[in-house]
Amino acid sequence: MKLLKMYGQLFLKGMAMGGADVVPGVSGGTIAFITGIYERLLDAISAFDGEVVQHLLKFRWQALWKHIDGTFLVVLLSGILFSILTLAKVIHFLLDEYPIQLWSFFFGLVVVAAYVVAKDISHWKGQVVIAGLGGIAIAYFITLATPAQTPTDLWFIFLSGAIAICAMILPGISGSFILLILGKYEYILGALNERNLLVIAVFAVGCVVGLLSFAKLISWLLDRYYNTAIALLAGFMIGSLNKIWPWKEVLSTRMNSKGEEVPFITQNVGPSVYSEVTGEPSYLVQALLFMLVGAGVVWAIDFVAIRQQKTTKTA
Repeated sequence: MKLLKMYGQLFLKGMAMGGADVVPGVSGGTIAFITGIYERLLDAISAFDGEVVQHLLKFRWQALWKHIDGTFLVVLLSGILFSILTLAKVIHFLLDEYPIQLWSFFFGLVVVAAYVVAKDISHWKGQVVIAGLGGIAIAYFITLATPAQTPTDLWFIFLSGAIAICAMILPGISGSFILLILGKYEYILGALNERNLLVIAVFAVGCVVGLLSFAKLISWLLDRYYNTAIALLAGFMIGSLNKIWPWKEVLSTRMNSKGEEVPFITQNVGPSVYSEVTGEPSYLVQALLFMLVGAGVVWAIDFVAIRQQKTTKTA
């Protein structure tokens, strides 16, 4: 029963990570970090090394499973995939019908998540502060980048997966946001909704290649420069808030792959200016409420994570 409960909680954490990875501006790595499984996830990914090949060649399946922390990965990835496949349509619908409310929820979530990540820093020395400020500046600059119209060739889908997955496992950087910049967010979301197996498979292979090559670097940084790395990641989160501000004025549009006119270049505006420019309500009260809900979700996750850590230490 205890084992079932543990795996059930891990599956739910995977679902939360998958839900976050579907959203531009929110990182599955952030969810992994605040739920206390981030370093274990990196260790499991980093375990795919030469020893794995040796176990495979000698058919040592039990040793292989233990080496890669197989049960942990399977349960977690099952939760992630289940969430991505079930939430893709929901997120797509909400982005179309209730963008202000949804982005407000994400905004509140990221604000508090940045604090949750930053409070793990034990020493705020000069190098750590500089890393935090640098993270803010870098992320803010990235959010100013104009999403590009890029090819739908399979080689670019593979490349998009390899780049996006590196962001997905970093607390503070959204893989979906990277896809947005690469011009492939709606395309991949559409492939998931339509069960386009070829595109999904190529994208997944790109993710695997990027994941295996990038996880070791992250593990190395966290092992040797923990406070500096965490400050940088928290800075990334704060800097990314510019991208998920709920009220935006559309400066230019483009045609998507379905022949629909969609926003291309936007700029952030205040709620009152948004109403003046668009002639639509700003939904300010609703937006503030959804920001509080988003913040509350992160507080709740962090509270549960802290409680679990205390329980584990006393056990």
